[in-house]
Amino acid sequence: MNARSHAMQTKAQPVLGLFLGVCLAVLLTSFVAPKAWAQFDKSAWPANMATPKIEAIDLQGKAWNATELASKVVVLNFWATWCAPCKDELPTLQTLHDISDAHTVVLTINVREPTARASRYMQSTGMTFPVISDAKGELAKRWGVTVYPTTILIAPSGQARWRVVGDVDWSGPQANAWLAEVRQNASLTNAPSKAATPKR
Repeated sequence: MNARSHAMQTKAQPVLGLFLGVCLAVLLTSFVAPKAWAQFDKSAWPANMATPKIEAIDLQGKAWNATELASKVVVLNFWATWCAPCKDELPTLQTLHDISDAHTVVLTINVREPTARASRYMQSTGMTFPVISDAKGELAKRWGVTVYPTTILIAPSGQARWRVVGDVDWSGPQANAWLAEVRQNASLTNAPSKAATPKR
């Protein structure tokens, strides 16, 4: 009886191993899934809501205003160092900052943290995109931001077009398509007499 039980146990071990392997793979997939950049909500900027003005000086002392941002697509990102999804997203904003042409600006706002903390974080990570300090949360309130990260896509006209709540891969093809759409719509608005040529 013992020999028979031992034989059955020996045969069951590979099946049990396979079962445990499948369970482990499913478990790992569930943990990795959020990194697939699917945890965001993109919605149009409310038509009845005016676009707040950007008038601020970043951590490097550079002034940002309507004149500086005129005719540019602006990726305006609100973040904080205590926000894990923000920290996942920021390197992709750095990549976008690095590869963008002169017509696209990555501008970020660090919310409700001391300026020194934001500066230390930028230095420790080696990221170089512009950061505006919003220590009291006034800018976030003006833009209606309550969840982090939140990114506003602003057309070259200065009009906010999209609000994206949650972390996104800003260096990926999806974000690139959003930026191209904001840029193209602005071109069509500025030149209504020209026929739009569909992209292939």
